[in-house]
Amino acid sequence: MTQNFPRISDETLGAHRVALVKARWHGEIVDQCQLGFERELARAAAAGESPAWSVDVVEAPGAFEIPLLARDLARSGRYAAIVGAAFVVNGGIYRHEFVADTVVGALMQVQMESDLPVLSVVLTPHHFHDLDEHRRFFFDHFLVKGQEAAQACLAVTAARRAIRAAA
Repeated sequence: MTQNFPRISDETLGAHRVALVKARWHGEIVDQCQLGFERELARAAAAGESPAWSVDVVEAPGAFEIPLLARDLARSGRYAAIVGAAFVVNGGIYRHEFVADTVVGALMQVQMESDLPVLSVVLTPHHFHDLDEHRRFFFDHFLVKGQEAAQACLAVTAARRAIRAAA
């Protein structure tokens, strides 16, 4: 059985516009991802490593809503990539690994069905205690993860443009 996959337009592929969908649970920690992401894109542009990118930020109530918003953004045709960011912790009510796995799996589904890179900064620690030490650690960690997401975004979009140009 042959399956037809959508192909994003050359205009979308060449766009230097990305959407960042971030959950508001533990917002002060997740906001660090946005800061690291935007700083790294600006650094790469200032260093001449990449053109300037614009970042549109969309807030989701929680991690579970990120894939739906990512799908809507992918369908808009305005973005070269989408990033989802959330901090999913064990609140003692349900298995946080289930939530994180479900969200990341759904983001992969959006990526494959939309032909658009969808990157994940949906993190779930093995052990998180709402103490100053843990909050500081993950506050700093999300800044680094935002930088890494920006680097991945630049790399995957450049690779896709190169593949398209060689075809």
